[in-house]
Amino acid sequence: MYLNPNASIVIITGLSGAGKSHALKTLEDLGYFCVDNLPPSLIPKFMELCSQGVEPREKIALVVDIRGGEFFQDLADAMEQMTSSGINPLILFLEADDDTLIKRYKLTRRRHPLSGQGGILEAIKDERNRLKSIRDRATTIVDTSNLTPAEFRKGLLEIISRHTKIKKLIITIISFGFKHGLPKDADLVFDVRFVPNPHYVAELQPLTGLELQVSKFVLDSALTRRFLRHLTDFMDFLLPNFIEEGKTHLTVAIGCTGGQHRSVAIAEHLKSYFESKEHMVVVEHRDIHIGESGGPA
Repeated sequence: MYLNPNASIVIITGLSGAGKSHALKTLEDLGYFCVDNLPPSLIPKFMELCSQGVEPREKIALVVDIRGGEFFQDLADAMEQMTSSGINPLILFLEADDDTLIKRYKLTRRRHPLSGQGGILEAIKDERNRLKSIRDRATTIVDTSNLTPAEFRKGLLEIISRHTKIKKLIITIISFGFKHGLPKDADLVFDVRFVPNPHYVAELQPLTGLELQVSKFVLDSALTRRFLRHLTDFMDFLLPNFIEEGKTHLTVAIGCTGGQHRSVAIAEHLKSYFESKEHMVVVEHRDIHIGESGGPA
């Protein structure tokens, strides 16, 4: 089995309801080729396929869990094959306490994959026992019991940045509204309240910066274009120096008044720009729905 030695392989596993889907979505946003619920016996063949083609996959994320039923027992063998082939994936094991998992199942009204005649608690305990061996082999164990989605994502990005062999930054771009407060974890904050505001255009006011009409209004402005030239020149200077210093994760916040129009459009533009430089990028539009309630955005 051949795979680029610089490839980043992540296997996500753990308890049902602990956040595996959220983790997979985050990795997908980072440009990982993601597969959910892949039978472990197919992992070696899948890795082989990913190494082929004109552009072999360098970032791969797989969710393997108890939903695979009897196939899940093949995971240990698949791991041994990967190790013997020189592939050492990051094994991310997600868990949460019983009370948290029960609350999440009640909230979503989903059925636990091991629930039969017994209740949810019995299914959770059964799953813990079945997963003990893979938990013992995990590279990293994350307890999501008391984590908000934003905290979980930030922690996950830090884990990925520590283990990836791809020598680029992981960049989180947050669009926000100043009237809702500054993002607490931002490394860099840029105020874009000086660019033309779609809020004062009747047909654009109810829309967001994700929509083409608003994006075009904001980004086609001569003032915005001039600002972005200066900003990207500034980032081109900063990023190599951040990498040289050993920084792996950078959070950039873009703020307008309400967080609905200007900051969103500019954040999306910056995402494309950073990705063109081969950085891994996640965008969070923190206040995009709050901004719809009224007031300049």
